[in-house]
Amino acid sequence: MYINRLSLSSFFLFSAAVCVVLFKVQLVHSFVRTGSSPRLTKSSIYDAATDEFKNEELLAQKKKLMSLIGPKTFNDPVLADPITKEGVQITSSNSASFEIKSPSSTYRGSADSYLNLLEPVSDAASSTNDGASSLLKSAMRQFVPVVPPPLRGPLNSFLGDEENEYVPMRDLFTNPSVSFAYERGWRQGFAAAGFPGPDTEAQMAMDYFAPVAALSSPSSVIVDMSCATGLFTRRLAKSEKYGRVLGCDYSDSMLTEARRRIKADPELSPKSLKTSLDLVRLDVGQIPMRAESVDCLHAGAAMHCWPDLNAAASEIHRVLKPGGRYFATTFLSTYFRNVAALDGQEGMSPSQQAFQYFDSVDGLKDLLVRGGFEESKINIEILGSSCVVIRAEK
Repeated sequence: MYINRLSLSSFFLFSAAVCVVLFKVQLVHSFVRTGSSPRLTKSSIYDAATDEFKNEELLAQKKKLMSLIGPKTFNDPVLADPITKEGVQITSSNSASFEIKSPSSTYRGSADSYLNLLEPVSDAASSTNDGASSLLKSAMRQFVPVVPPPLRGPLNSFLGDEENEYVPMRDLFTNPSVSFAYERGWRQGFAAAGFPGPDTEAQMAMDYFAPVAALSSPSSVIVDMSCATGLFTRRLAKSEKYGRVLGCDYSDSMLTEARRRIKADPELSPKSLKTSLDLVRLDVGQIPMRAESVDCLHAGAAMHCWPDLNAAASEIHRVLKPGGRYFATTFLSTYFRNVAALDGQEGMSPSQQAFQYFDSVDGLKDLLVRGGFEESKINIEILGSSCVVIRAEK
């Protein structure tokens, strides 16, 4: 109340001062023009004071608007440095671009694409200074997935990637043509293995997540790991059952397609969507999230594409809150045997296989136990001939 009274009295003093100044200016101007003193009226004083007040109000509104569109910095409650797991501070320099800083590294992101927590800024900057040769090699890397396996070694040597060996199960989906085809026929083919379809699978996951999400509502955090083109990310976000949904993938081209589809869906417009929706580029073996920061994690038809399964299982367990839940679908190896024979992959090392081969439910259960989950809290079922459905609670 004291502040209000002070502001009001200040306003009246300011208004009186304005009136005096305007009166003197008007007096001089009139005297110079006519040689006589002007006639002062109440209406002229009132109009002058009103105009001055409006100008002050406009300036105040402008200042407030500039503060809203200026740089904003906040500590993200979930995201972290992928190596050190230290929390990150995100600064938005404008409406679309982000700088993501941990005590040890800096990353970039954009609201128009994704938050890149896979490549620190220094690495990205050095890769752009090699000129046209770098651009050519970058373009050629997109075609590595379609090159026959025996020829990939020489191609990697030419590209200077001997140390960064092409790993099919990691890099196959970085090809833009695969990203383009994913929801245009590729994913529909999973029905032959017994997959229930995106709508049914999304509902199965949401039903499993419901008790946990309800406890954290309205701030529950759901991760869609290896989200590809956002097939499930979009469904999870549109349900508006969660405070935040993070769609995560290793592939730049998959995340680019996911963002395109999100932008094209009116239901996912930031103006109408209550759930916060972000896309993040990352490695599932080094998840850039704080420990015990995620309520539930979904991985649809994904685990068979993860090169380091032990690291992935441990990281998923680490980021889940106590009582948090993991829902995943993948394939039994029987589905891939014919594919492996046709593609000449039989006898290859796991690093050169297109997919991980899960021979049994027991093997998958052992994997999760090694990751930190208790055996009694793991449930695995088989749908159809080869679709595995995993439910695990931390």
